[in-house]
Amino acid sequence: MTDQKRAAIRYRAVAALLYGSGYTGGVSAPAAAVSLPEITLKHRVEFLFLRLFVGVMGWLPRRVSRSVGAWIGRVAYRSLGRLRSVGQQNLAMAFPEKTEGERERILVGTYRNLGHQMAEFCHMRRYSRRRASRYIRYEGFANYNQALARGRGVFVLTGHLGAWELSSFYHSLMGHSMDIVIRRLDNPLVDEYVNGIRCLHGNRVVHKDEFARGLIAAMRAGRTVGVLMDTNMTPPQGVFVPFFGVAACTASGVARIALKTGASVLPGFLLWEEAEGRYVLRFGEPLELIDTGDAEADAVANTALFTAVLERYIRAYPDQWLWMHRRWKTRPEGEKGLYQ
Repeated sequence: MTDQKRAAIRYRAVAALLYGSGYTGGVSAPAAAVSLPEITLKHRVEFLFLRLFVGVMGWLPRRVSRSVGAWIGRVAYRSLGRLRSVGQQNLAMAFPEKTEGERERILVGTYRNLGHQMAEFCHMRRYSRRRASRYIRYEGFANYNQALARGRGVFVLTGHLGAWELSSFYHSLMGHSMDIVIRRLDNPLVDEYVNGIRCLHGNRVVHKDEFARGLIAAMRAGRTVGVLMDTNMTPPQGVFVPFFGVAACTASGVARIALKTGASVLPGFLLWEEAEGRYVLRFGEPLELIDTGDAEADAVANTALFTAVLERYIRAYPDQWLWMHRRWKTRPEGEKGLYQ
């Protein structure tokens, strides 16, 4: 048997664990076999613009940089009509009880939050522990520390809420590196640059095309993995669970792996607290997983549990979530699409 065939068998076995025993689709190849796009002139121009932008924003005082980011957010809100329309539709589905004006204020806040995140990213290379701790504090760190001490690995359940890029960076800066599951950026030069900043203090990137292998290896090593669980998926990787009262196709891999390995799952979000004028990296208590012995039913039930936790945090900080994402794009079979 060739090495390629052995790899294929191994990956299909891992995929069956992640997506269920009925999985019959393909599995991503190991990282070494992934073909990266050719670097074009467009890639180089985009990269140079990014470096210039990050350099200028990082040179500005943080307060000024955040103000510039907020201004860019306002411009994006006014000029990107299609994204604004998606955000308005999502908010109408999630908060039908709110007035149109209330929902619009939430969406404006979302763009402001993105602008602030952009500014923070431009400053991250310069952050020391002492400096970063002026802008960020922990809450519930004991929950994380106790989960890690069990030695079975930790899933940090998170999403596109608050300052998600700064969250994992700050955690690693304070001596607690983690693996972060992300999608490769279309521009390979930008992808390498951004990941270099993300991993300055020991973080490791697990690309979605390496998801199966990376997740298993991390749990076996007792590491921490941060997973953004609020993006639209497609079957068989995703299962339908309620999210703001509407069925949403949601990744079930974390639920399956956590039950299989005994890993802890706990919520973790870096949220802006207006009253304090700083961010709080808040870790909740580990979640009690449902384990009835029915692997498929348990995967769906626990994925629904994780999604309900995410929803609870989003409801508490609605203007810090990414409402422009077409979260409900995938629909159950036979159901009409929700977006134009």
